[in-house]
Amino acid sequence: METKYAKEYRNLYEHHWWWRAREDAIVALLRGLHLAPGISILDVGCGDALFFDRLAEFGNVEGLEPDARLIEPASPHSIKIHPAPFDKNFQPGKRYGLILMLDVLEHLDRPEEAVSCVYDLLEAGGVFLLTVPAFPVLWTNHDVINHHRLRYRKKTLIPLLRKARFSIEKARYWYQWTFPVKLVEGMVQKIIHSGSSPPRVPPNWLNRFLYRLSRLEQQTLGEIGAPFGSTLMVLCVKHPDLCSEK
Repeated sequence: METKYAKEYRNLYEHHWWWRAREDAIVALLRGLHLAPGISILDVGCGDALFFDRLAEFGNVEGLEPDARLIEPASPHSIKIHPAPFDKNFQPGKRYGLILMLDVLEHLDRPEEAVSCVYDLLEAGGVFLLTVPAFPVLWTNHDVINHHRLRYRKKTLIPLLRKARFSIEKARYWYQWTFPVKLVEGMVQKIIHSGSSPPRVPPNWLNRFLYRLSRLEQQTLGEIGAPFGSTLMVLCVKHPDLCSEK
């Protein structure tokens, strides 16, 4: 993530329609799982613990954030954040009932290793929930300033998860309405060679409208399995019957 974007990230997360709709969709999804009370939760790529307060509804939350610029030392949650890369060297000495990677995997050079780490850190029956940007054809300057390595599809992400022995419970595309918008945006950027700049929070009326539109899609087109969207959400489980040693 570029420095200018990093400085604006908290404001975007707290106010921008895209982040608000994604968070509310994830909370609704987690509520539907009826997780055991008091489970241990790890939010990988947690930033400045931006999701911690809402995740606390489901259990005891801690996070991992490799970009120290995003962590505010004065935050009451800072002691719950591991400032480290997510790889085999991360050994917290415990296992988790829920691990989240929300728009993180696309940043990593070795996604297979990251997914394997998640599997090893989950307890038997534990849940892994992740979101990633979807469809390579939707590549724009936004991917550039976020230092994305790639955008995924179900046919590229699900085999990666199954190879790590996860059982796929749900896979859904979100943000259908942004698909044609980003497709045109990417084409225009290629033609005019425009530069990149961080997103901004739209005017209040537009921000509210786009949030409501996105949530409506998540609850309708997303739930019926629409075959396209600009974000892919996958929910998977470390199945107890598949937990024999490698």
